[in-house]
Amino acid sequence: MQVTEKAAEGLSRTLEVVIPSKDLQARLDAKIEEIRPQVRLKGFRPGKVPAAHIRKVFGESILADLLNDELLPQSIDGALKEKSLEPASQPQVDVKSDSKSIFGGEDFAFEIRLDIMPEFTAPDPKKLKVTRPVAEIDESQVDEALAELAKESRAFKEKTAKTAKAEDGDAVVVDFVGKIDGEAFQGGSAEDARVVIGDGAFIPGFEEQLKGVKKGDEIELKVTFPEDYQAKHLAGKEAVFETKVKAIEAPAESKIDDDLAKRLGLENLDSLKDVLKQRFEREHASQSRMRAKRSLLDALDTDQKFDLPPTMVEQEFENIWREVSHAIEHGHLDDEDKDKSEDELKDEYRAIAERRVRLGLVLAKIGQGSNVEVTQEELARAINQEAQRYPGQEQQVVEFYQKNPNAVAQLRAPIYEEKVVDYVLELADVTDAPVSREALFSDEDDILGSAKSAKKKAPTKKAAAKKAPAKKAAAKAEDKPAAKKAPAKKAAAKKPAAKKAPAKKAPAKKK
Repeated sequence: MQVTEKAAEGLSRTLEVVIPSKDLQARLDAKIEEIRPQVRLKGFRPGKVPAAHIRKVFGESILADLLNDELLPQSIDGALKEKSLEPASQPQVDVKSDSKSIFGGEDFAFEIRLDIMPEFTAPDPKKLKVTRPVAEIDESQVDEALAELAKESRAFKEKTAKTAKAEDGDAVVVDFVGKIDGEAFQGGSAEDARVVIGDGAFIPGFEEQLKGVKKGDEIELKVTFPEDYQAKHLAGKEAVFETKVKAIEAPAESKIDDDLAKRLGLENLDSLKDVLKQRFEREHASQSRMRAKRSLLDALDTDQKFDLPPTMVEQEFENIWREVSHAIEHGHLDDEDKDKSEDELKDEYRAIAERRVRLGLVLAKIGQGSNVEVTQEELARAINQEAQRYPGQEQQVVEFYQKNPNAVAQLRAPIYEEKVVDYVLELADVTDAPVSREALFSDEDDILGSAKSAKKKAPTKKAAAKKAPAKKAAAKAEDKPAAKKAPAKKAAAKKPAAKKAPAKKAPAKKK
């Protein structure tokens, strides 16, 4: 095999590979001898078909399979090893020879185009300085949580007076039928739906129009579904809900005491407070760790400057721009970006793509040098967690990952990244900086002066891209809006709100 470097520009390479005809013919003869005992042809005893006859009848087909299944991948690997190239992208192959010419005695020639990994020195984790904001648990947090729990678990008692009218905070029990242009629509009806005025569980205007109604009233509620409503066939549509009021219920006083804790399955109020404190401690620790990671990534981004593989950058940019285009289409673009031209946005997001790729490569190199690995147990746990997101289809999800190595690699990537980050944070010079809870959970990425390039909101908060086993991580769940349940089910009676009724507003998009 002859390997010639035809072009080299930056990290892009083009190689020409030629496999002499005599080598091809030798491999073809060997393959024919290998399969000859299994060949069955009319006029010959089983396994006794002459090799020359097999070559004449099936030779070209056998050679094509041999090239595609064995020689081509083996030759690509051999060429990269011969030239000591570490690919940063999937090699693109351009075959220059046709099968008839090769079978007829010509050499097999093809070109390989690829990007290679840049050469750089990974930073020493012990020399990195990281700031980790931390916030103490405040008693007011626990008090607020207790008040919210008391509100959520409050009981309602029907107002018996015939003239009793619905007020803010009251629960109105209703039957309703939703219609658009006079026609009832699927999922637009419910019986015994409990609507708590002021809870904001339903689309704008629905709850407000129930103020002042009395038991027995029959009214029409005119509303407009939000443009970003999860049921696309209803988004932006005007609807009328023919509504019958069946009961008006006032909220009963809900005390914060041992009874509240017992209703929630705990022994007493002190136990409930302990559970809440532990929950807040986990939340604070998780947020502090996330902020420390961001500080670490900023430090790595400032410290490391090297050429980036163009293909990796382009793939990352395409992933980002796909999300940005979706945000533009649905009116979800960040306020800071709304007045920018497409070219300005592309420039900014390409810079972010470059940052992600750079950080991904740095983390990958640190991980490789420290023997960080993702165990099979960790991977199996991730697959099971993913399967749990699809109730009733768990087995199909598991089988999907068993058959798709690339999908498994995408699950492995964020696990690998987090393990590398944990490894670095253990060794780095980490300084705790006390901040308020509000500051710790603020949307502002520059809480402690992080780099401006990291300050974009979703969809730019995804993990950095990197090659296997540290390929680009999938978008984190906290960067995506929460999933909305199908609005077609009947609302259950005696619930704080008709959570599945179709009139409910879409959840706010998380930042």
